Amino acid sequence: MAATIRHVKDLPVEGKRVFLRVDFNVPLAGRKVSDDSRIQASLRTIRHLLERGARLVIASHLGRPKGKPAPEFSLEPVAAHLAELLAMDVTLADEPVGDGARKVVADLRDGQIAMLENLRWSPGEEANEDGFARALASYADVYVNDAFGAAHRAHASTVGMIPHVAEAGAGFLMYDEVDKLSKLLGEVDRPYLAILGGAKVSDKIEVLEALLGRVDSIAIGGAMANTFLKARGHELGASLVEEDKLPVARSFLRKASEAKVQIRLPSDLVVATSLEAPSGSPVGVDQVKPDQMALDIGPASARAYGDDIARARTLFWNGPMGVFERPPFAAGTLAVARAVAENRLAYTVVGGGDSVAAVNQAGLAERISHVSTGGGASLEFIQGVTLPGIEALERAGR
Repeated sequence: MAATIRHVKDLPVEGKRVFLRVDFNVPLAGRKVSDDSRIQASLRTIRHLLERGARLVIASHLGRPKGKPAPEFSLEPVAAHLAELLAMDVTLADEPVGDGARKVVADLRDGQIAMLENLRWSPGEEANEDGFARALASYADVYVNDAFGAAHRAHASTVGMIPHVAEAGAGFLMYDEVDKLSKLLGEVDRPYLAILGGAKVSDKIEVLEALLGRVDSIAIGGAMANTFLKARGHELGASLVEEDKLPVARSFLRKASEAKVQIRLPSDLVVATSLEAPSGSPVGVDQVKPDQMALDIGPASARAYGDDIARARTLFWNGPMGVFERPPFAAGTLAVARAVAENRLAYTVVGGGDSVAAVNQAGLAERISHVSTGGGASLEFIQGVTLPGIEALERAGR
């Protein structure tokens, strides 16, 4: 963490209104939080502020409500869940800014919590509008950012409001994320292996190319692997393939060869004729029939990836190996999760929703060196990109 960024421990918060930006963009099942790991990750900062007598104003986004109020994206279930975890009242404003929000904030006493309604209910959040940023800042004497998962977004609550508050710094979660991820940017123990999955080459090509200058090998899974396999001449039947990205894939494979970075692609795949199929069949990469689609890496590939993982001494994993949310096609992702957890000699970092879900589902999170709360943010960070939310805190600390 840059020396200029102030830690929440060093901010004057006693009796002050503290605006705490968190990443409570959590999955909901009906009106209940179905995975509270992101909420749990910010509890240390929240409890620290409450114990010091701050008047706490918590703010987050949830989902993609497109700049207008949408009841299905209300933070009401999140506020209720937080209240249960803390065993205290959490007052939810009915809007992110406005008279209602102002009154809720004004009524706070030392050691109490209010939560603003979904920041993205206003178009001013994602547009980083100065008026919206100033309105948020008017609720705060002190600003604390603990939302690493949103640090790569230049939004009103992560960047725009900071020049309009008297004091600003980072919470425990933000500090920890930057500290742990920074270890991937300097000198590392080798071999350094990156495992990247997910659906689209277009989503990951920038990080793939940035990693060529840092890692010794890259293992690729998910539907993204289909495009690379086709670029190598394999026919993938009805599988998802980004046909327009085949030249990009070929160019990347050529650059990797020149950089002497090993690229591991699946040698076998689990295929089915639809996502709804009750089971899949493992086949070699040259045996996919025209009506079949690849939905996971196969067992031989999972073993080969496991061998690569066992040899690694530094490891970064982002993205599933298949359609992880469907049990018939989750085996490859879970095999990678187990292999990463079993390597006790490596420094291991897992980032991204499905990868984190896999290690949590397998009960292995405690055996990973660092489980990041930020998927897109962690990807940009390990590319060496300066994240807007972190840069804004650095400017405030100068």
